Formats: sequence, structure tokens, C-alpha cells
Amino acid sequence: MSLPADYFDELFADSDDPWAFRTRWYEQRKRDLTLAALPRQRYERIFEPGCANGELSLRLAQRCDELVCMDMSARAVELARKRLKPFARSTVIEGCLPEDWPEGTFDLIVVSEWAYYLAPALFVQVIEKIVAHLTPNGTVLACHWLHPIDGCPMEGRDAHGLLDQHLKMPRTLQHEEQDFLLEMWSRQPGGIDLDEQVRP
Repeated sequence: MSLPADYFDELFADSDDPWAFRTRWYEQRKRDLTLAALPRQRYERIFEPGCANGELSLRLAQRCDELVCMDMSARAVELARKRLKPFARSTVIEGCLPEDWPEGTFDLIVVSEWAYYLAPALFVQVIEKIVAHLTPNGTVLACHWLHPIDGCPMEGRDAHGLLDQHLKMPRTLQHEEQDFLLEMWSRQPGGIDLDEQVRP
């Protein structure tokens, strides 16, 4: 089974930042590595499910023309909306995957620190949605904690294994440390575009 929305509502009832995304050096450094791993400076449309209080979302909003975020906790959605208020083309919706998948396609989908909360069969359904809503040049970025989490149906490495199995596209990046795994898959694998201009 997957963890229910009540689990996350209880976490956010006690704190606006239950995982210390804002204050823990581990989280700040991992966020920097995640953003640095992206091969393109800018994306047209990014989807970040499981956005929590919007710490990573804030950085993603600076790298795209349109950002769609989602969380199943109403309190998390409220916090992320407040965090993203300066970015007019950012939307935060309350929902649960795979049934509430947003409309349209995305050239970047970020799967960060939430897949292990889902049962494997349900996560496979989410991956099928990812495949169906990824643009022809789209990229999937995944980053997860590698240690066991009490009550979670999967571990981070299990989730990445399912992504690699069901995305059916080349893996273009793999960065592993003692605590987390950061990987990327792309429909148009290639190196950094050396001619891409830095935007002001």
C-alpha cells in the first residue's frame, strides 16, 4: 500500500518545513547538485509532483517558462503557493498520482524524494503517465534517499530500478553518494549544448 495523505498532513501540522529542506546543509547541497545536473539552462514546461513546501520548486521556477507543482497535502500546497508567488507562470495544485495527473506535456519531470512512499505497482502506473506526458526531447530527473524509511513500501534504489525498467529511454546521468542517488533519463541523450547562451 502507499502512505495516505493524512500522514503528510500530520507532518505539516507540526512544522512548515518537516524535513528541514530550508535549514539542513544536506538538503541545500543536494538541491544544488540536482539543479547543476540539468543539462539545459532553461526548460519550457516542468512538472514537479511531491513539491512539499516548495524549496526545490523555487529553484525550478527560475529555470523554466512554466512550472506545474503538485502535492497531496493541502498545507504543503498552501506553503508552496506562497513560496512561488513571485513567479506568475507557476501553478501549485493539490492532487494524488497517478489519477490527478495534469494536462499537457512536459520537457522536464522531476521525481524527487517521494517515489518510495508508493507501492511498486502504483509507481509503475505513475511511470506510465510520465512516459505519456513527456515531450519528444523530454528529460526525467530522479533523486532519492538510499536508506530504509519506516513504513515506506519501497526504498530509493527500488524506485530508480523501476524507472530504469519502465521509462525505456537512455540513462544520461548517474550520481551516487552514501545517502542518495541522482539519475536522469532523456529521450534525446546528448551532452551539454555548448552553444546555449546564458540568459540574463
